[in-house]
Amino acid sequence: FIYLGDNARAPYGSRSFEVVYEYTLQSVEKLFEMGCNLVILACNTASAKALRTIQQNDLPKFSQNKRVLGVIRPAVESIGQFTRNGHVGILGTVGTVLSNSYPIELEKWAGGKVLKTTQEACPIWVPLVENNEIDSPGTDYFVEKNIRNLIAADPEIDSIILACTHYPLLLPVIKKFVPEGVKILEQGKVVSASLVEYLKRHPEIDEKCSKSGIVKYYSTESIDVFEKNATTFIGKELKGEKLTLK
Repeated sequence: FIYLGDNARAPYGSRSFEVVYEYTLQSVEKLFEMGCNLVILACNTASAKALRTIQQNDLPKFSQNKRVLGVIRPAVESIGQFTRNGHVGILGTVGTVLSNSYPIELEKWAGGKVLKTTQEACPIWVPLVENNEIDSPGTDYFVEKNIRNLIAADPEIDSIILACTHYPLLLPVIKKFVPEGVKILEQGKVVSASLVEYLKRHPEIDEKCSKSGIVKYYSTESIDVFEKNATTFIGKELKGEKLTLK
């Protein structure tokens, strides 16, 4: 298993469609070169701005046996387990919100049923996590502000999708300000479960995936910085290698 983080050029949230597509394609190409047959874009902005173009235009140039998947559809397909009244809130980066990927995919999922989707961009949340400011008083201020904005826009929201893979690290703070009874969908668990089901449906991909359990970590930024930040994310030390994309 290979993890590749383009930390040197992150965050992607405020970048244009063209730039996100270019950067994401570079990462996908590198992972294919390193022997990966299945690539998961574990970033909502990349999934929103680059996934479809890569799947439709670029994958055929590589191989019929390679796949690229995103994280938006698994979250959308799981929302039925969370919402009771069809009022869904989305907390995401500026890029993810402006792409309207979640409202579009949720409308498809609803299949004509009444569904109201409300979005709130949270541009400060990723920098707070990246700078390890999770426990700072300023974090409470920004998280409360964004959640208040979201609920004010639709007081009937009964479920919220954390539409950024950084946001679960803010969960203890988020829970302080989310109204009682509102359910929170974290992507990690639903994406993992969706991947298991995908591999069951596609044994031709599953048989090409390594089962050794070895994990290698690569980053485009300083390895010292990457390893320090990674400890915040996964709660243990890891060793990474620097990699250059172009």
